[in-house]
Amino acid sequence: MEILAMTHLGGLPWLLLLLFLQVSSALHVWVVHGSTLILPCLPVQRDFTGAVVTWKYKGVTVPAESSGSVTIKDDFYLSISHVTAANEGEYVCTLEENNMEWMKTYTVKVDVSTGYTLKAYEGSTIDLPCHRRPSSSSSSNQTETYARWLKGKPGDAERRQLVPVELPTPGERLLWLYADPLDDDQTVTLKELVAEDGGVYHCESAEGENLNTIQLIVAVAPTVRPHSCSGFTTAWESCQDESSRSWAPMLEESMADFSQTLYSYLRQSQPSKNLLYSPISISMVLSHLLLGARGDTRRDMEAALRVGHDSCIHLQMKRLRERLLDSLQIASQIYYNPHMNLSEAFADQSVQFYDAEPSRLLDTDQANTAMINGWVAEKTGNKITQLVQSVPAHTQLILLNAVSFKGQWMVKFDSKAKKAQFTKLNGDVVMAPALYSSTYALPIAYVPEVMAKVVKLSLTGDSSLYILLPRTHTLADLQQVEDRLTDTAVRHMIAQLTAATPQTVEVTLPKLKLDVQLEMNSLLRKLGLSSLFDEPNLCGLFSEDRLSLSDSRHRAFLTLDEEGVEAGAATSISFSRSLASFSALRPFILLLWSDRANVPLFVGRVTEPE
Repeated sequence: MEILAMTHLGGLPWLLLLLFLQVSSALHVWVVHGSTLILPCLPVQRDFTGAVVTWKYKGVTVPAESSGSVTIKDDFYLSISHVTAANEGEYVCTLEENNMEWMKTYTVKVDVSTGYTLKAYEGSTIDLPCHRRPSSSSSSNQTETYARWLKGKPGDAERRQLVPVELPTPGERLLWLYADPLDDDQTVTLKELVAEDGGVYHCESAEGENLNTIQLIVAVAPTVRPHSCSGFTTAWESCQDESSRSWAPMLEESMADFSQTLYSYLRQSQPSKNLLYSPISISMVLSHLLLGARGDTRRDMEAALRVGHDSCIHLQMKRLRERLLDSLQIASQIYYNPHMNLSEAFADQSVQFYDAEPSRLLDTDQANTAMINGWVAEKTGNKITQLVQSVPAHTQLILLNAVSFKGQWMVKFDSKAKKAQFTKLNGDVVMAPALYSSTYALPIAYVPEVMAKVVKLSLTGDSSLYILLPRTHTLADLQQVEDRLTDTAVRHMIAQLTAATPQTVEVTLPKLKLDVQLEMNSLLRKLGLSSLFDEPNLCGLFSEDRLSLSDSRHRAFLTLDEEGVEAGAATSISFSRSLASFSALRPFILLLWSDRANVPLFVGRVTEPE
């Protein structure tokens, strides 16, 4: 647009030329779910070397070092891999060059309604995909409603609604993949296909919108080769170049990345509830299982754990456990069916790397349940007394991990009891017991990478508690911080707070007593480990028959009081402004970090005090 005006200044003609150069018309882009989308900043072909390029999604700047599915490539392109309905919205690119500003806006819509034919063999297990738009599940007040699955063509008299189950149940073959009505992914799993399963399947939203149509054809299965572990029974290879100094930093990066990946999946299924988990406990039990994984299962697990094929993972896990001895107690255990011939190499390496001496399961469900829960209670100081409710008779193997942390404040809070007003996500205000100090010395800063005010509270045992406080109490601002919690952003945050000079600050924190149990089966599937439930290759553990994961659990607790922070977790997998004050009196994110090992120990979200 050009505006040309003539006027007089001091009797002389004066020409005023205002020139606005921008490309700002919105371009609507429709994308098929699961595809890769690349958006150029500008469609023009010219050299923009030296220009400043900024990408924003829904008004929030996309970090240049962003990781995950949304990345910026060569500053000029925004790439979204495996597009889902959660990627819908407005993307704006701004390019500044020579006092000119160019803009390009994309409005992205994701086509989640698809139709196709799927051919599978009798006896196999398949997933029937279905994704709904995030608007139907993101509200904290959303009624917990699954999508509807139906079989039969529209208008057919025999068309019927299907009823998937949430947990594996004898006789039930159709179950929800993630067993969460609030999850955008409403995929179902159909097990042990028979010819009668063929037909047309429809997935509909609660409002009746057709989300997916699948024509399933069930064919006669080809001859299946018998289970064989030929070539996969050797012990895990020894670590090459054990003295290399690069292994420890690589493990630190892997664990931080793994931790943020877990958080990104957990927040999708629990957008507004209190959340707590121990990434070190989950990664430890998975790396222990990795000892027995071979072939594709090994590669899938290494990818999930963010470790390379030759990363000396087991030796590094042992060394990590030793570095954390002063602050975090870590214990691993194996319980196995006495009728199975557990691999001798797996048993020996379990002791060598994870200090886990295999023990036999007992004769009854009640005895096994009591034995496992007793072990967990002992290792967590009786803070977690029940992890499993039962141990079915067909259970062949259980791997356990428990961690326990207790750190005292390096700077004490006032001992006098105090209550303060905590504002919840919906704006309700409740009175909560609080910790208070009018003169608390700590590093405090606003961290742009995470768009939060952050404090670092030092604990004994070379550990620190980071509290990230969003701008307001609203769910939108909380999610804005969560969107930015990449591995790189967290490390920048820690570096910034570590370098900051402590200030004398008035601090108010709610007392906490969190106890959160996660259903791990869906989380493991989202990590890309579905094969553990179907046809895993665990020949390094047991070669005589195929083992499949039947259950996995994680439970974590954390208390925050006048003395300090106490936390613990147990994981099992079974086969079968002015900075003068800081008041965390609204929803916040907490990160318990080992300064000595430079890894996350616990990650949580507090939306209401307990």
